[in-house]
Amino acid sequence: MDKKIEELGQISGKVLLFGGVYSNLQALEALKQIAEKENIPPERCICTGDIVGYCAQPEETVQLFKIWNAKSIAGNVEVQLSEGATDCGCDFRKGSRCDGFSQQWYPYAQSKLSKDSLSFISSIPDHITFNYANRKVLVVHGSFENTSEFIFKSTPWDAKAPSFNGNEFDVVIGGHCGLPFQDKHDNKLWLNPGVIGMPANDGSPNVWYAILDDSQNTFSFKHYSLNYNYRLTNKLMLNDSLPKEYARTIVTGIWDNTEILPAIESGLQGFGVQII
Repeated sequence: MDKKIEELGQISGKVLLFGGVYSNLQALEALKQIAEKENIPPERCICTGDIVGYCAQPEETVQLFKIWNAKSIAGNVEVQLSEGATDCGCDFRKGSRCDGFSQQWYPYAQSKLSKDSLSFISSIPDHITFNYANRKVLVVHGSFENTSEFIFKSTPWDAKAPSFNGNEFDVVIGGHCGLPFQDKHDNKLWLNPGVIGMPANDGSPNVWYAILDDSQNTFSFKHYSLNYNYRLTNKLMLNDSLPKEYARTIVTGIWDNTEILPAIESGLQGFGVQII
């Protein structure tokens, strides 16, 4: 199937990068305020996908995203919702805890979304490209070829390299894995800004995003943690339709399990995020 790619062309000024809103309306509201404080217009606010997910307000979150008019690519959740699929498309191991949890939150989200929200979700491109500070940038969810592929800091570069399409792109901005990181190799950069809908398994309820900055005529970026009203998010998630374990993670900053994580990332659980 041909991929839908939105080309933004040459852009400059600060660019806000984030992913995994996961139906977390309170986090999205807080991030939108950051964008306004930093004078970053909506067209330079880019999400790596999964606007919908684990939390309690999928419809409200999609509608706020639509009103904000920020950019996004389709995560696996958007792809599945657009196709009317019965699962989230994360390719969790059948019978795993994550698979069991997805059988709760995905149908909940699916049942809450209006036709208008589903139409908006279906309009989102698979990828975004742009030129920034003399670098060609590609935005993916998992990888270029596989929306559901988990790419982590410790993932071998051989698995990351194909997304750069040879020398076509200098920077890949990725999502899906839930953890912020950077990885450089031979003048190529894989940058994951993190997600705002769930903590980064670091023992803090804060969530993560990144900002690109070309004010010094170079391609520079910085990761930031975001404090938001996570207690309200937690309270709203405490209903019979959503996993209590995910509601607990919102407060503790610790994932219920590390079954999707490579050994290195699993061993860092609760030790805070260190991006080097």
